[in-house]
Amino acid sequence: MERQNVPQTTIQRLPAYLRCLLQAQEQRMPVVNSVELAEMCGTNAAQVRKDLSYLGELGTRGIGYDVKALIAHISSVLGITERRRAAVIGYGRFGGALLGYSGFAERGFEIVAVVDADPAKVGTLVRTPSGEIAVSAIDDLERVMQEAGVEIAILATPASVTQDMADRLVAAGVRAILNLAPVRLVVPEGIAVRQVCLSTDLQVLSFHLAQNAQDGPEGADEQE
Repeated sequence: MERQNVPQTTIQRLPAYLRCLLQAQEQRMPVVNSVELAEMCGTNAAQVRKDLSYLGELGTRGIGYDVKALIAHISSVLGITERRRAAVIGYGRFGGALLGYSGFAERGFEIVAVVDADPAKVGTLVRTPSGEIAVSAIDDLERVMQEAGVEIAILATPASVTQDMADRLVAAGVRAILNLAPVRLVVPEGIAVRQVCLSTDLQVLSFHLAQNAQDGPEGADEQE
């Protein structure tokens, strides 16, 4: 099975399936069917079966999927069977909070470098689930990325410098970027970028609140 043949929408749902399968494993469920997995993940059984069908011949008809085997298979597809070395660029409040997140290590990601532009922070020892790391200077970005063998960079920088940081990371050999700044990055082909924008997600939630507020009175009128 070639990863490029898996639809992007399916890839985006695989981490959720993996999370639910890990929960099933914690609950000592040796086998899970598509209906059970769908209920755990908040989707439907047909979607689960369709997504997993892209990964090969999995599961047994009428029985379900072996939880341990499916965890291993999805982990392999996601490329997290080996530890991925990551760096946090920007040791502000957001970047600092990320460093203490144990979920990275639990999912196979190790923070191996922290970089910041503030001279007062350079040299500061910060604690991560994998141990302590000294904050490096932004002037040493390229050297630090190469020496630490960073594969994924997490950009927690001000919007005004984010594109410049991305350019430098790419030049340093980093091939995957998680961007937390509200800036659309322009990168060469072959560089993987994921955008996380909390303000956008909050606006979507606000839209749903506004819609519910509008629908409420109408629904009440219809019921009368």
